Amino acid sequence: MNILRKLIGEIVQTELAGKKMIIGVVIDIGSDIIVLFNGKEYVYLPWVHIKNITIGKESDIDIPFPNDAPGFQWEENISFRKVLTMAKGILVEISVSGEETITGYITSIMNNYFSFYSPLYKTMYISMNHLKWLIPHSTYQKPFGLKNHELTVQPSQLTLARTFEVQIEKMKDSLVVFNTGEPGNIKGKIHAVEGNIIEVISAKNKSIYLTFPHIKSVYGIQ
Repeated sequence: MNILRKLIGEIVQTELAGKKMIIGVVIDIGSDIIVLFNGKEYVYLPWVHIKNITIGKESDIDIPFPNDAPGFQWEENISFRKVLTMAKGILVEISVSGEETITGYITSIMNNYFSFYSPLYKTMYISMNHLKWLIPHSTYQKPFGLKNHELTVQPSQLTLARTFEVQIEKMKDSLVVFNTGEPGNIKGKIHAVEGNIIEVISAKNKSIYLTFPHIKSVYGIQ
């Protein structure tokens, strides 16, 4: 990414899929991730979801280069997986659907997904391919006005598989929600998993067939 290193310190407009625009100062650039400061928070954006980057901004708002640490500390060669690892146990805000952000904690990182504990949804499994951005929060900032004891991670009884596909297969016969935060999210019982296809039984006892590439997140209904 040497061609883009010259962007460090510049204010840029970053367009993501779905016409979402994020404006900020470029803090660092890795082979698969870029770090921006939007004036209040550090935003970690995987390259896979970026459509284009333009130097400058449409508004007159100035964003100074920050003086404090960028959420996490790394020596060099920042990467997407390094960011996920550094984020473990830290309160973060993530975007998966593009419609709704989720606040909580990364608890485990597997081959192509990670487990995420949300005070709202409890344990979720999120495909790495669909994480659009991650924002670390201050250790003093608590979501929903919750107290420390109310934020204690409640571990799932389901053991973790190495891959997202096998993890979903282990949830067979469970009531789940796929792709929370999207208008077309799917709720139902996982009836069967075969190859690239998941069969889900809806509340009206109708079969819905999903394909793995379009599964962004899943959590079991408690």
